[in-house]
Amino acid sequence: DDSLFVYDCINAEKTLGNKGQDGKPTGKGSDDILAFAFSPSGDYFALTDDNKRLILFHTKPSWECVSVRSVNRRCLSLIITTAEDKILVADKSGDVYSYSITEPQAEGKLELGHLSLLLDVALSPDDQYILTADRDEKIRVSLAKAPHNIVSYCLGHKEFVSKILVIPNYPHLLLSASGDSTLRLWEYKSGEEVYCCHLSSICESERTRTEQKYPVSRITYCCQGGYVAVLCDCIPTVYVFQLDAIAQQLVYRQQISLKHKGWDIAFEEMGDLWILQEDSEAPLQSYRPCDGQWKPVTDDKGLQKMSKYIQDNWTVFEGFVGTESHYSSLYKASFDNMATYLQRKEERLQQQKKKRQ
Repeated sequence: DDSLFVYDCINAEKTLGNKGQDGKPTGKGSDDILAFAFSPSGDYFALTDDNKRLILFHTKPSWECVSVRSVNRRCLSLIITTAEDKILVADKSGDVYSYSITEPQAEGKLELGHLSLLLDVALSPDDQYILTADRDEKIRVSLAKAPHNIVSYCLGHKEFVSKILVIPNYPHLLLSASGDSTLRLWEYKSGEEVYCCHLSSICESERTRTEQKYPVSRITYCCQGGYVAVLCDCIPTVYVFQLDAIAQQLVYRQQISLKHKGWDIAFEEMGDLWILQEDSEAPLQSYRPCDGQWKPVTDDKGLQKMSKYIQDNWTVFEGFVGTESHYSSLYKASFDNMATYLQRKEERLQQQKKKRQ
């Protein structure tokens, strides 16, 4: 079935957790989708929204809403287990809850907690380890069967950790990105950092070096060739690397410049890189490796069909056009104590002068 499935969260039932005693909705949130994920097989799709709902869908043989459940706090990340029996959601209070897929109406179970806002959650391909990333620079590795048992911490980032990804075909390696403008590679079970790439050194020439920050909003990986694509928030460029698993490092290959801000990136199974951008005329772009370079694909029927779907439903995306970075508020505030001291000293001197007069 090639028809487009459209589900409007506005029409989704309000869960009991979002209803008052009179049965009317009490939530003050919008219906904006905050996080979503497909299951590894693509058979399930889950999302959470600003109204603190977790909505689960079957995708095969056709799309169908399976359940609408309430979550305790707004969630910024979720993932479905490889076994496809649970959804893990990471919320703003620092907690991770699991929700059953086999029992789609069951309430969530608290698995673990941080003392800081959680920005991403990941799983090892065998579902044995839960990896969580928070605002306070930490990546925690926990045993999935006993999440209170902390295996390791991956420490080294200087700002919030925005994205984490366990490399599927090298499941002992973790790739992380941060507001400190670095990509880091880890042996996560031991917490050892094995490689660090400073995006600022790649993105800027010496002539144009500025204080520009490069918070990574998306990371996607292609097993075929070991390619890593990175999208930075509010920067119209996609950076392509290649994983050298033997040397345990990332080799910079290319940057793809966009005419508009990029919203999302993903590799398809055959290796093409798809880019969703803030442009109603050409919302989708596709790139394919050719002679060592990623080159745009223009004559692909699948690309043309998906672009038409998005253009015909552009009203769904209009509310996100021109929005500011939601990462800017996550940076640590810096204080110039000397400047404050000198300012106060000057104020005292001025007060003393007035008294003498």
